Amino acid sequence: MGRLIEWNVISLDGYFEGEKSWDLDWHHTVLSDEFHAFALEQLRGAEALLFGRVTYGGMAAYWKTATGDIAEYMNKLPKYVFSRKLHQVDWANATLIGSDPAEAVRNIKEKATRDLFVFGSGRLLEGLLKTNLIDEIRLALAPVVIGGGTTLFGRGLSRVRMNLIESKPLKNGCVILRYEPLLAQ
Repeated sequence: MGRLIEWNVISLDGYFEGEKSWDLDWHHTVLSDEFHAFALEQLRGAEALLFGRVTYGGMAAYWKTATGDIAEYMNKLPKYVFSRKLHQVDWANATLIGSDPAEAVRNIKEKATRDLFVFGSGRLLEGLLKTNLIDEIRLALAPVVIGGGTTLFGRGLSRVRMNLIESKPLKNGCVILRYEPLLAQ
């Protein structure tokens, strides 16, 4: 069975995007050769990527025309897009899923043999945490305070305790944090 990992960059004050959707100009604070190597290592071990509608739209718009080793993986990996509003998806190897995300993700996990990654997708993450389907939360803590925006967590979630698996500081001040959610009782 595959493991489901949430991956995102967040600011020191807890935001994964700024005041507007896709306000990510502060992400440059984490970019480095070391960060690139980490991101590439994750993609090499990935079986598929999972996105909510909004994250899919932004990721597809960027990666479909991007070049480089990370873009190669982003474009070739299978992608599952969870949306009841979209009628089609046009990014390579993308499959639209309009049914219950929890049930679909259970099926995807059961068939997977490698890691599955959710990128961003705060609303999707909420439902997957509530149903105990997330195996790991992986965050790149950016060395910046942005003062406002959208939080990754807190969209109707109850308290979710986490067990720290690893913390890895990078030379540029970014810290990669790996947490295991403790199952809801």
